[in-house]
Amino acid sequence: MTGELVRDIAAEVFKTVLMVSGPMLLVSLLVGVAISFFQAITQIQEFTITFVPKIIAVFLCIFLVLPWIESVLVDFTRRLIMNIPIYIR
Repeated sequence: MTGELVRDIAAEVFKTVLMVSGPMLLVSLLVGVAISFFQAITQIQEFTITFVPKIIAVFLCIFLVLPWIESVLVDFTRRLIMNIPIYIR
């Protein structure tokens, strides 16, 4: 296994991780900004207010994007298994 091959596999892993975790992170960021904006307008400085809406939004996002996440992970695993003969040379 060459260094170039390891680098290619690592790049594919990082790309897959970013694709799978991206939607949840983006939803969490947007909900956090919206709640922070609401807190700045109303001057309510309660730290626990941000947790429940973020958790609900992330769970809803996971529920909605789960079929897509599954297809991305299955495709990645399939490519990894199919390329095992190339990796062991």
